[in-house]
Amino acid sequence: MMENELNELKKAMDSTTHKGRHFTECQKSKIRHAVHNQVGTKSPKPFIIFIMTTVTICLIGFFVSTELLVKQNGAMNGSPNTWQVKHDYTEDNRLVFSIFPDPELHEGKPYGYIFSFKEPFDTFKGKELSISAVHKETGQRIEVVSPQIITEPSNGYSSLQRFAASFQVPDSGLWRYEVYLNGKTYGDVVVSVGKKEEGSPIILPEGIPDYVQKSDFDKINWDRKATEFGRNLIGNENRSGIIGADMPSLTGQKWMWHLWDTEASELTVVGYHRESGTVQPVLNNGETWSIPLGGENNGADVHAPSSVTIPERGEWAFVLYAGGELFDVVVLEIEK
Repeated sequence: MMENELNELKKAMDSTTHKGRHFTECQKSKIRHAVHNQVGTKSPKPFIIFIMTTVTICLIGFFVSTELLVKQNGAMNGSPNTWQVKHDYTEDNRLVFSIFPDPELHEGKPYGYIFSFKEPFDTFKGKELSISAVHKETGQRIEVVSPQIITEPSNGYSSLQRFAASFQVPDSGLWRYEVYLNGKTYGDVVVSVGKKEEGSPIILPEGIPDYVQKSDFDKINWDRKATEFGRNLIGNENRSGIIGADMPSLTGQKWMWHLWDTEASELTVVGYHRESGTVQPVLNNGETWSIPLGGENNGADVHAPSSVTIPERGEWAFVLYAGGELFDVVVLEIEK
């Protein structure tokens, strides 16, 4: 009986786990490989580590430098948009200074500006203040206020609440005025400058001689530039010439005028600035229109020495009158 029970148990086991094919040859091969080869952690190759490290450093540097640049622009201009018109310069929501330009501001003509600085006078005392202008469209940079040492506050004020400046810019459009203290950036504002009105009438200043007519300026030939001739003379050969004008400057100079084919006893010089369309005296440092003429000199029939001051850069026509009559026009470019 015991033997019969054992036979029955053997049949039952053969019909389940111990009978038939339960793994394929492929599965058996994978199992053997897994058992005989321990699974290890693969280390990245050195080249891949170098590439990943380099890329990471570059990305970090890019984002850091970009953030610093944005902050720097914001600190300098009060706004990420450096060319947005703004007449106030602020730092940390604090007003540092404001500008009040002329409402009729146009290119090519001098206008007055008021800079209202808000910080105490000790901020500026004994320091060198200058102002530069940068044109958005052309990138041109010019120094419109030369460096000057600040020794006193604005008249009637405790600080520089009313710092006045007069200058011109040559082109219309957006201009950024940058203020510097001891050569370091202090702040900036952005101003919109209008186009020059074409056909604006010429205005003759008070005190100009009666024989000077507006129509005389219509006769100016701007293409007829002064040339050098004779003994260091600049002008129009055999008509008019100047000694001392070979390096014309905005600083005061000594010029000697020479005229041919006239016996006049008086010379009148009228300065006409092409860009601004203004008429100005230049003799005796801009104080007089006329000077007496002497005798022959350097081959000319008459001559006269004088001090001359040119008030601004640009193209100038010096309209000459001999004895009250229109005589000649000397055209010079003055930039320094």
